Amino acid sequence: MNKAITDGLIFMPPAFSGGLAVWSSEDCTPGSTTYAGSPNAALVPADQDFGGCLELIKSQTTTKLRYMGDTPILPGCYIQVTARVKAMSGNLPSVRIGAWAGGAGGAAVTGVTLTGASVTLTTYGQVVTVRAIIGTGTRTGVDMAWGTSALFGHFGIDLTGLNGGVVRIDDIEIEDVTGVFHRKMMDWVDVRDYGATGDGVTDDSLAFEAADAAAFAAGQDLLVSAGTYFLNADVTIEARVRFEGTVTMPVARRLALTRSFDLPTYADAFGSEELGFRKAFQALLNFTDHDSLDLGGRRVAMTAPIDLAAAVPNKPTFSVRRVIRNGQFEAIAGPAWNPAVVTSQASYNPAQPVTLTGVVNVAAVLVGSLVTGTGVGREVYVNAVSVGAGTVTLSQPLYDAAGSQVFTFTRFRYVLDFSGFTQLDKLNLSDLELQCNGVGSAIMLPPAGNNFHVRDCYVTRPKDRGITSIGRGCQDLHVDRCQFLSNEQSLRAQDRLSIALNVNANDAKLRDNRIVRFRHFAVMAGSSHLVVGNHWFQGDSETLGVRLAGLVLTETNVNTTITGNYIDNNFIEWTNEYEADPDFGIQHSFGGLTITGNVFMATDVAPWFRWIVIKPYGTGHFVDGLTISNNVFKSINGSVDRVETVDTSFAGFDYLRMKNIWVEGNMFTAVTQATANPVVVQHSQATAAAVWTVTPGAFLPFGGWSRNVEAVVAGGAITNAAGQRQSDMPYALVTQGASKQDVTVNWAAACKGQISVKVRMDNPY
Repeated sequence: MNKAITDGLIFMPPAFSGGLAVWSSEDCTPGSTTYAGSPNAALVPADQDFGGCLELIKSQTTTKLRYMGDTPILPGCYIQVTARVKAMSGNLPSVRIGAWAGGAGGAAVTGVTLTGASVTLTTYGQVVTVRAIIGTGTRTGVDMAWGTSALFGHFGIDLTGLNGGVVRIDDIEIEDVTGVFHRKMMDWVDVRDYGATGDGVTDDSLAFEAADAAAFAAGQDLLVSAGTYFLNADVTIEARVRFEGTVTMPVARRLALTRSFDLPTYADAFGSEELGFRKAFQALLNFTDHDSLDLGGRRVAMTAPIDLAAAVPNKPTFSVRRVIRNGQFEAIAGPAWNPAVVTSQASYNPAQPVTLTGVVNVAAVLVGSLVTGTGVGREVYVNAVSVGAGTVTLSQPLYDAAGSQVFTFTRFRYVLDFSGFTQLDKLNLSDLELQCNGVGSAIMLPPAGNNFHVRDCYVTRPKDRGITSIGRGCQDLHVDRCQFLSNEQSLRAQDRLSIALNVNANDAKLRDNRIVRFRHFAVMAGSSHLVVGNHWFQGDSETLGVRLAGLVLTETNVNTTITGNYIDNNFIEWTNEYEADPDFGIQHSFGGLTITGNVFMATDVAPWFRWIVIKPYGTGHFVDGLTISNNVFKSINGSVDRVETVDTSFAGFDYLRMKNIWVEGNMFTAVTQATANPVVVQHSQATAAAVWTVTPGAFLPFGGWSRNVEAVVAGGAITNAAGQRQSDMPYALVTQGASKQDVTVNWAAACKGQISVKVRMDNPY
């Protein structure tokens, strides 16, 4: 860089031989005395060392020689003043480069260095060279750093020391030496050229903004050169930026890199991927220039969980779509990942179904803690804590915890923890790997929010949980094309503790995911879910091994579709464990579930294993709306007795109220007893009788009673004992026999023959 060449600027002063009217003995301000006609200055036409030069007698304490022309001072431009001097006679003075700095309106700039290093002349006739470099920025090698207030300068030399000496001075040179500081032609503007100090203490915010404005206007990059720059203000950088140095900021201050908005740049800016991500996320939620944060394929090594709300303290709620994509988060083992466990006495009243009262040491209970205790269902979390009221708000009611007891509150640690937000909508995580390493869990959702979307991600080896909802932040949750890989794959199914995800609210979509060997794939409250195209498997190598629920539905009327999935060595469990009063009352009972077109498979399981289990936690319940159709059920290395059951650990069903159940079109391999509803049962009566007992019982799903007969069709002639045709129409009676699963077909007279009876275990609509 050379402004004399590139911009035509003139730095070099004229030779002394051109006259002394442009050389002053003062500061060159208006009215300053020049050396023209001065008795102590004379031109020497032919010095043996200098040729033409100036001979000067030192007559003042500081004898000044200044060029009166305005030498421009430009940000990013550095000039060097050079003078060659020799003593001729008299006292030997000292010599240095001297200057005067001018600012706006021609006013002197104060507080800046105006002299270079001083050299004492020691021998007559010896040529001594003095130099000084002047510029706006504080750099190694710059003698006079004037900042951006100085617009021009007057330069020359000072003679100091004893008076009476005679010196000769060669023509003074002023030249652009910016190239000393820059290796090549610059496509950037350096923040130091605009006054940034990089000392880690001085607030460089204004310098950053000024340098950015210049870079953006010139279409150049902004360079943050080596150093540590403290920014005590919100700073927006409009130009492309690159960092050799780093910045520090208070937590609440924001750095927005509008044209370099990606994690690699933020990591360079803050000297760490971890801190860089926090600050980039802060910018993502505070500026509208970008809808996504690209991690650039970088790995973020995390020594502690990331509290995303703490990174954005000014945004407790946010409802504009934002995306975090394309990179990896990796948990690094350390004490910060240890769960916080609190045991505390508390009381529960079913009339306040999501509140614990009288919580001892309530301040120690952390939001997001898993709640365990007698009568507590699976995946119940602390949604809020009121220290003043001594209460804890729960994510779900408790099915049998009335009274007081000691509860355990366990706060798992999450790679990405959004629980500090009040509400967060439309956040997308895309193409990420959350490498938990058995150290921490993966994602905790905010307490409230809509349309959280996790797509094309890997949740790898979470210690406790994959995705956790502690409230309604899972409303319309989308999880698409993700892989959940357990940290417990080597354990027996019954020994695993980790859970891939849970849902509390409605309208979740779980599509095309692969989930490997967790205790449960998903524990889902709410309704209107779509579970489509997933493969979740939970087997082990144990012969006659125990299998646990893969998908757990925890409410009665679910309005949920489960279709096109591969359900491998686990079962679907349907409960009402999230009801404070689980006995049937005014609420809807079990209904609204469609299970269709799935592949159910099990290997090395005991005959009592079942793929579909309904478990009422209270009395009086029934099924009102269930379709199980067009599924494939297959057992390998042994048979299972049947595919479905009712778990009566707490209560059974009211079979007289069963309605609208369709079990049809399914295929069974190595299943001893197929089931269907309605079911067509063939009955052959070899001995004439007026009452024929038909036994469809084993075919009826869930141990249901024979509730309706839709058809009785003769499979040939019905004859009396004498072989004569009998043509009367029989009537059927249902709920017969001790099991109430039999049907009696009643004729007008004793007869024999073959019939097909279509029986239902429910009342269809």
